[in-house]
Amino acid sequence: MRPPIDHGTVLITGASEGIAQELARLLSRRVRTLVLVDRDVERLKPLREELLSVYPTLGVILERCDVSEAREVDALLASLESHFVRVDVLVNTAALGGQGLFAQVSWGGLEALLRANVWVPSLLTHRLVVPMLERGRGGVLNIGSGAAQLILPGAAMFAATQRFLDGFTESLRLEVEGRGVVVTRVAPGPLGDEDEALAPFFQISARRCARDALAAFERGEPLVYPGLGHRWVMRLLPLLPRALKRSLGRRVLRGVKGGGPSGAGVLRAGLASPVLLAREPTPA
Repeated sequence: MRPPIDHGTVLITGASEGIAQELARLLSRRVRTLVLVDRDVERLKPLREELLSVYPTLGVILERCDVSEAREVDALLASLESHFVRVDVLVNTAALGGQGLFAQVSWGGLEALLRANVWVPSLLTHRLVVPMLERGRGGVLNIGSGAAQLILPGAAMFAATQRFLDGFTESLRLEVEGRGVVVTRVAPGPLGDEDEALAPFFQISARRCARDALAAFERGEPLVYPGLGHRWVMRLLPLLPRALKRSLGRRVLRGVKGGGPSGAGVLRAGLASPVLLAREPTPA
């Protein structure tokens, strides 16, 4: 079963940069309409101009929406429905990363991370998967991180939200199995430069990551680890004893406390920037 991409309507969150932007470029040659959501539509206008210069008949709708607020999401979807725009595929990409020891981070920052990484994809998926099931066709592509597999001091809440996205995506996939809706999670690792010949073994470009993600989604795969090196590491991690994972976590922790590279930034590299929330978090 393949997601209804060709001549369909795809809604993408956080499409102003990174993997989401590359997905928009890849999809633009095939879809009828792209709905791009951001808190600041000005950030999306250069992408729209770029896409329309290549595909003049493509429909590109830019929407400003605080997707952490149910009322605003409902208003957005109602507006699309009133203009006969029905979303066939949802791409959840925007998320917040976070670095710092849990006890030293303000609750306002942690709450914002939870809302962006847990509340937002849950809300959007809940609102859109129901009509997809009614029509018997649809797709949900969740972009997360390989951090779901790790014990990651210095990014404890971030790692926890990635475990949520893993469990949520896998469970939802079984709930809609056989009903025409494809659900896939992408768990990227470190993103590098466009010149992949010069990049470290575990790094790939955002463009390559988007290509791998879209290909796996179209094959109906439940989970994809983009890039050969990253994929092998992620497949080996479940085989490691938890004691060894804790030992690796302690090495990360020493880096965090010492001010050096913690590993959290690398694992968060695949995520889009926090561009969806219309209101900044209130400091705790």
